[in-house]
Amino acid sequence: MKALVIGKVWPEPTSSAAGTRTMGLIEAFLDDGWTVTFATAAQATEHSVDLEAMGTSTRQIRVNDETFDHWVHALAPNYVVFDRYMTEEQFGWRIEKACPDAVRILDTSDLHCLREAREQQLKLGGELDLFNDVALREIAAIFRSDISLMISEFEIECLQSVFQVPADQLFYLPLMLDAPVESSFSYEDRKDFVMIGSYLHPPNWDAVRWCCAEIWPLIRRQLPGAELHLYGSYEPDKARRLGSPGSGIYSQGRADEALKTLERYRVNLAPLRFGAGQKGKVVDGFCSGTPTVATPIAAESMNGSIDWGCPIQADAAGLAKTAVDVHSQPELWGKVQQQGYRIIEERFLASQWKPRLVEALRSLRPETREQHFIGRMLRHHRHRSTEYMSRWIEAKNRFKIE
Repeated sequence: MKALVIGKVWPEPTSSAAGTRTMGLIEAFLDDGWTVTFATAAQATEHSVDLEAMGTSTRQIRVNDETFDHWVHALAPNYVVFDRYMTEEQFGWRIEKACPDAVRILDTSDLHCLREAREQQLKLGGELDLFNDVALREIAAIFRSDISLMISEFEIECLQSVFQVPADQLFYLPLMLDAPVESSFSYEDRKDFVMIGSYLHPPNWDAVRWCCAEIWPLIRRQLPGAELHLYGSYEPDKARRLGSPGSGIYSQGRADEALKTLERYRVNLAPLRFGAGQKGKVVDGFCSGTPTVATPIAAESMNGSIDWGCPIQADAAGLAKTAVDVHSQPELWGKVQQQGYRIIEERFLASQWKPRLVEALRSLRPETREQHFIGRMLRHHRHRSTEYMSRWIEAKNRFKIE
């Protein structure tokens, strides 16, 4: 079997959960003996994974360039994974023409239209409105694909109930993780509070600002000597300016080894007010044995029916109280830690999910897409605006039309 993974960016698992997600897919294919190629129009960074070293071929491609068509036709993959709906928009129609028998898979990472709706609700108030411009594009990409890999049970329910996506076009696949090794750092070995996450992700930046402005002062009032350490990849100047030794806040920049960094702290704070999908900062807290105090958004899709170990709080006062309780009470701290290990063991083990993914993909046949009328309709020429915009850009670039 040959799989082609088309990425919006090069995988950076030390920077974001999206990078961890992409690596999980690639590893699942390699473990089953597949030949894997990763292609992207983005430039690699110093933090990008060396895919060639792990047996994956790589290809630098360009958007709006017909040379991709010839290359992918010669490659002839059996399966093509688009790592976000934007990637499917750019390359899905090209794959359909060059490799009509390839199974087309959309990995949503998280449901972007849900994240957008929650952000707008936070800013403007009112009811949650999922029928936004992002949804018009993202749901179309889901219908056009043979199957979409969904990281959240809540998002699957949303797609089926709100957008009427057929169940057989959705496959639940959480983050795929190794079994946790219990941390050697005890309650007594640890101290202080930590937040971690990529600053390029708007929900993370909002969470940091909210925590520093409203949650941390309440914690500090009860624990005057406590410190809050902020870690994040691609840290902007505005994040560095949040550092305030006088109030116990320290901006620490990138954490190259998240688990080793987190296990030095007593409490991991995840005060997300909007977002979607599964949260890398939360699973890192579980895996490092660092109890995580979370909002409902941060906890969504993480623990299923398993008790978190401490209250999940939506407001600043509740988060501060729970954070202080977990930090100050060894028994409660130990309970939350053990529940985190349990959640990983029961819901996220790669050894369980990788075979399920491969089995599900092997059962797919390109001809079954003919049963999905909405997808066929969206691929019809009258609805292929992304294709014709791309062709126009190609022609403009070829003839240098101003």
